[in-house]
Amino acid sequence: MNDDKLKIGKFELNSRLIIGTGKYENFDIMKKAHEASGAEVVTVAIRRVNFDDENENLLNFIDKEKFTILPNTAGCYTAEDAIRTARLARELGMPDWVKLEVIGDQKTLMPDNEETLKATRVLVKEGFTVLAYTNDDIIYAKKLEDAGATSVMPLGSPIGSGRGILNPSNIKIIIENAKVPIIVDAGVGTASDASIAMELGADGVLFNTGVALARDPIRMARAMKLAVECGRDAFLAGRIPKKLYASASSPIEGIIK
Repeated sequence: MNDDKLKIGKFELNSRLIIGTGKYENFDIMKKAHEASGAEVVTVAIRRVNFDDENENLLNFIDKEKFTILPNTAGCYTAEDAIRTARLARELGMPDWVKLEVIGDQKTLMPDNEETLKATRVLVKEGFTVLAYTNDDIIYAKKLEDAGATSVMPLGSPIGSGRGILNPSNIKIIIENAKVPIIVDAGVGTASDASIAMELGADGVLFNTGVALARDPIRMARAMKLAVECGRDAFLAGRIPKKLYASASSPIEGIIK
């Protein structure tokens, strides 16, 4: 399957799994989970990096030889804040791509699509490869693509909820309408959630909490890796149609009575 690569702008990846860095018990577990996931991309919330303390700066615990950092704008509530954060990441020497996340409500942490769209237009003009996080709104997903987002990232369910893919129909329609990679982001709580996303035809999956807060994060990271690969294979293989009635596994004709 070496020719089945995920292409996001100028970035070409063998793994279709993107993993986060928050909520781990410690940096050692985080590092081991990253390794077990088989991911090539690690996303980092720039606003939450402690640049003043080398021992607490999580960037020092990511192997830059093995992983590409995808800066994200988590913690931003306006387009202006998100744009400023993306620019800061670039000034720090990070790759000029960004997981654009603009939150609209502190309680639900649902994305503000209007502000996300505004930020997308600005950052695309400034040369960023924008991966735009949004809800499972079919119309806004297309608007973000039309605004120049290189990838659209609809949520499966609210951030950190672990509820899986709540609206597979919308995710499927977003995928079918898109001409850019669709990466399911948020709500993936276990391996079966990741597999379902991939079986729907998603180009990739991004998760954090489902691994970081698992009883055994390293084992869950490995499970997520296998689930993404299995889901992708199942999608490419093509599932059989669902039927109301039974269909014999062996043909009835020719059975010796």
